[in-house]
Amino acid sequence: MLELYQFELSQYSEKVRLILDYKGLEYRKIEVTPGIGQVELFRLTGQRQVPILKDGHQYIVDSTEIAKYLDLHYPDRPLIPQDSKQRGLCLMMEEWADESIGIKGRKALFSAISQDQNFRKALLPNSVPDVFKTFVEGVPNDVLKLLGFGVGYSPEAVQRAIADLKQDLEALCLLLADSPYLLGDEPTLADFAVAGLSILLKFPNGPYLDLPADIRGKGVPGLADNPAYEPFFVWRDRLYAQFRKPVVGSGFSTGTTAPTSIQIE
Repeated sequence: MLELYQFELSQYSEKVRLILDYKGLEYRKIEVTPGIGQVELFRLTGQRQVPILKDGHQYIVDSTEIAKYLDLHYPDRPLIPQDSKQRGLCLMMEEWADESIGIKGRKALFSAISQDQNFRKALLPNSVPDVFKTFVEGVPNDVLKLLGFGVGYSPEAVQRAIADLKQDLEALCLLLADSPYLLGDEPTLADFAVAGLSILLKFPNGPYLDLPADIRGKGVPGLADNPAYEPFFVWRDRLYAQFRKPVVGSGFSTGTTAPTSIQIE
């Protein structure tokens, strides 16, 4: 069985999970503990970042490379069109989504959790102990803002990211106005990249992530609740309903076994 080394709230991991579900492939999720788990991941693969897909004895790094690998080795329900122009547009849009929605979405979410303690606590997975959730909820907003400066998330950088995302969402609404998918009548890698990477802007309205039920459909103020962008999020949730497998039972899984944390030998 395929194994996906992941973070549950990583948009790039979600992009791969959406692709795997679309292709109907069974896989086991392995949740990597930030820090110490990444050390073990580096020992196994030479990389610290997720997602990483394991197929037999082979490790495939990076969400784009994983998508290309799956199309080559598991060709049913292809992701990348054969037509040269469509193929070019698909790859270009996928790269744009990685660099724009993926990166700027983190800054936008940081702004939201810096301002809302309840939202911050609700974002923690269900498996996190209550005592830790209470601690996270109590971190002062000013402390988070100070930490933001340290990682390049200054108020100015965050506001620029949100402004860019508003333009991105407007463009996506226009592209989807008269088409079921971004490139026409069939879904492609572009659709799954855009949909998966947008989860931090507004969480899907369904049981797809290990998060409390009351946070479904919520997200970054000014983006998630803006009527101008509702057509995009309606499209995104419809795509999820079509192709993404929901959480099964307790914990989080994709109809296979529950995930395990990476083990340190």
